[in-house]
Amino acid sequence: MFALADCNSFYASCERVFRPDLRERPVVVLSNNDGCVVAASREAKSIMGRPYFQVEPFCRQHRIAVFSSNYSLYGDLSRRVMETLARFSPRLEVYSIDEAFLEFPTLREEAEATSLGQDIAHTVQRWTGIPISVGLAATKTLAKAANRLAKRQALSTLVLATPAAARDALATLPVEDVWGISSRYQKRLGNLGITTALELSRLDPRDAKQLFGIVMERLVRELRGETCLGLEETPPPRKQLNVSRSFGQLLGDLASLEAAVATFASRVGEKLRRQDSVAAGLYVYLATNSFRQDDAQYANGVGVTLLPPTDHGGRLVAAAGEGLRRIYQPGYRYKRAGVMALDIGPARETLAQGSLLSCRADRQREVRLMRAVDQINHRYGGAVVFASQTAGHGEAWKMRQDRLSPRYTTNWQDLPLVY
Repeated sequence: MFALADCNSFYASCERVFRPDLRERPVVVLSNNDGCVVAASREAKSIMGRPYFQVEPFCRQHRIAVFSSNYSLYGDLSRRVMETLARFSPRLEVYSIDEAFLEFPTLREEAEATSLGQDIAHTVQRWTGIPISVGLAATKTLAKAANRLAKRQALSTLVLATPAAARDALATLPVEDVWGISSRYQKRLGNLGITTALELSRLDPRDAKQLFGIVMERLVRELRGETCLGLEETPPPRKQLNVSRSFGQLLGDLASLEAAVATFASRVGEKLRRQDSVAAGLYVYLATNSFRQDDAQYANGVGVTLLPPTDHGGRLVAAAGEGLRRIYQPGYRYKRAGVMALDIGPARETLAQGSLLSCRADRQREVRLMRAVDQINHRYGGAVVFASQTAGHGEAWKMRQDRLSPRYTTNWQDLPLVY
């Protein structure tokens, strides 16, 4: 049996953990630069996705607590949730920041599964302060459906242990709510008269493959209770890494843009090292604000080759700076920039093959240096940076976060005080 544990209104719940006064108040979280509502507690779901300037009067009228995105807090609480879930099964797949699949090979009985799901939900909330819902079923797709229905019914746990229970549940689930069904698939299925998950499960798998491909065939089989999707306990290395931001204010000077791009390149390096990969190139890009019709518009990007391929922060920062200077044009006010890693490959193979342009000893020194930098930054919160990251007018390029809550768990200065 598989379980899907999914945190309820995760970002909003994180904001409530250290603010007991918000337990009975609606909470919303804004996107980068405080633009749109991207997360909300159950009471405020109706304004999800709306620009904040449009709903600000509504938030004031209904005493809705509004926060900027606090990624440090959310990431750390996510880690704590996943560590707690891992105590229940060594078979764990972290699917996203707020949900994970667990596998229980010997679990069969509904009563035992219900008790286990309730224990998981209770323990996670008690140990981390984050409420979760747990769906259990014979396949990952059915577990996902069970979890969705549990949230809809405000249950901590829902178990689909028998074919009959699965049929009854799928009959109430719209086909667009099935894991993996896009709006394009929904329209095509609707043309076939399939509007519920139960109707989809009754589609012949061979017809599903012929009409939609092997992915749909597997999905149909999963809805029928046939396990086609196993756990991915070790996520595959990402083939594309991109770090970009919209600036908190429009930038025109090259120095501030260099600081931003250097920070993005350094972050790309961290991500490469985390998955033991190197990049053979970077793509650097920047753009003005296309919504400001009265401003002069400009956007451009350029690729920079890295020989040999590298994950070294200094090399990446230097290459990104070179690319930026090639595309930068004075006289414009820039809103956004970014750095993307290209041609990502395994670091071990690169080290083993060697290069005419660098010796093995140089590469090993780079590895040790970057490992030390990563360890220091992980422990002390970004204490070591490259000089080019501090150029320009302070931190003018950073996102606007006027409603940012304290980083309660990752910054000594933000530790909550009890008097």
